[in-house]
Amino acid sequence: MELLSGAEMVVRFLRDEGVKYIYGYPGGAVLHIYDALFKEKSIEHILVRHEQAATHMADGYARATGKAGVVLVTSGPGATNAITGIATAFMDSIPMVVISGQVPSNMVGTDAFQETDMIGISRPIVKHSFMIKHPSEIPDVMKKAFHLAESGRPGPVVIDIPKDMTNPAEKFEYVYPKKAKLRSYSPAVRGHSGQIRKAAELLLAGKRPIIYAGGGVVMGNASAQLTELAKMLNLPVTNTLMGLGCYPGSDRQFVGMLGMHGSYTANLAMHHSDVILAVGARFDDRVINGAAKFCPNAKIIHIDIDPASISKTIKADIPIVGPVDSVLTEMVAIVKEIGQAPNAETVASWWKQIDEWRGNRGLFPYDKGDGSIIKPQAAIEMLCEVTKGEAYVASDVGQHQMFACQYYRFNKPNRWLNSGGLGTMGFGLPAAMGVKLNFPDADVACVTGEGSIQMNIQELSTCLQYDLPVKIINLNNGALGMVRQWQDMVYNSRYSHSYMESLPDFVKLAEAYGHVGMRVTDLKDLKPKMEEAFAMKDRLVFLDIAVDTSEHVYPMQIKDGAMRDMWLSKTERT
Repeated sequence: MELLSGAEMVVRFLRDEGVKYIYGYPGGAVLHIYDALFKEKSIEHILVRHEQAATHMADGYARATGKAGVVLVTSGPGATNAITGIATAFMDSIPMVVISGQVPSNMVGTDAFQETDMIGISRPIVKHSFMIKHPSEIPDVMKKAFHLAESGRPGPVVIDIPKDMTNPAEKFEYVYPKKAKLRSYSPAVRGHSGQIRKAAELLLAGKRPIIYAGGGVVMGNASAQLTELAKMLNLPVTNTLMGLGCYPGSDRQFVGMLGMHGSYTANLAMHHSDVILAVGARFDDRVINGAAKFCPNAKIIHIDIDPASISKTIKADIPIVGPVDSVLTEMVAIVKEIGQAPNAETVASWWKQIDEWRGNRGLFPYDKGDGSIIKPQAAIEMLCEVTKGEAYVASDVGQHQMFACQYYRFNKPNRWLNSGGLGTMGFGLPAAMGVKLNFPDADVACVTGEGSIQMNIQELSTCLQYDLPVKIINLNNGALGMVRQWQDMVYNSRYSHSYMESLPDFVKLAEAYGHVGMRVTDLKDLKPKMEEAFAMKDRLVFLDIAVDTSEHVYPMQIKDGAMRDMWLSKTERT
């Protein structure tokens, strides 16, 4: 029998669970845990400069690996600073375990120093939460937390630990629990075979079928099965913002991202389809535009691990609840068993129409101008060229995010990291750091803007301390680009507080933090500077790229229209 304090149990459990990294910031309520962590050499703790960055680092790690990221913060402001990152993970179904300190249990509810009700504050944005009532329950609670975070539809779990639960003077028996015991939690482990067969038959009978794949395919490790099914039936594939990379972006059958800033081809193919296979996607408002006009002639097959997501926004004709990997594996087997190939003439006619929409312009055509100014689209195309499409790319939120997802070709899952559901500015840099820490030899880029990067720019200090040489691609247009675009299009160009009239010298700022800064203002310098930046394998490089200040993101769906209703440029619409 091994006797450990509550603090030692927390750290020992993390070691036994195989946790490699903890992202956190110490404070009074968690000092017993930090003291126990000091003695544990197999876990690396990353001291961030702000707790929000800790959650985004854990989030980036989780998106790239599929494993739960672990955060450790103190009570009060430490816990509340983590809330935005918890909400970011919740909206995108990212596994995370957040351990928050709390005031001693006999002081809970007395408005003690640095007391906040972390359970109450976080309740709407977590998959589940726990408060430790006795030190002996720590191992079982932590096992449940990891199981909940990583299984079913993933998400963040909070464990709130009062300081007296970690008292080093009180020892209790510690045994690592091999299984989590949760009576009321049993996510589906396979889909309904009858429903899967119906779906396969409907797909084979469709004249204009399409696959609409989302982030659930990435997190559910189902990219191989999805690709096999698409290839077998020669189906067009479109991805959500979160699903990019689950099907090769450079493949002929990929018709681009769909939705608000999706490709002309993808949105038209969706609108005119007669069968939609929705896999691990939730029919988000940024995809469907207006529910009343969504794909009027389509029968919908919806596969999702979360039954609450099915028919929540758009009614499914064939709902299938289950893990996307096993459901698609069974669907592939059924299609092979049926042995009926889709009608060749029908398939050829559908692809002829899709290729006419795609035309000679590619998925996202844009006016390249006369070369006197750098277009933001060109910067992303150059990033893709220089990194050969192999980089992990984290983004912040805004125009640069949309340019990144439109013009970088993601051919592998888990390579594109962005805050899709919550739209969190400040996400990109710490998320990239979380990836770089785990994949030190990979190219990791943060695509950002001068507004977003300043939200967590203090983490440049963390990058130096832990040797995290990410590459920051700052598309600097001197404004909150997406806000300004909406003000152009909806508010008659009344630019209410969207221009940043005072910006730092980012080159000097990067240098002040001990990194390399480069300013790019001429298109001819873009490629050599970017190549130089990525050649510096052991240095963080901040590329501050001056881009066209008037550029908009297109296509852009027209509010309350159908999927086919889009602005294609400032003067052209469908």
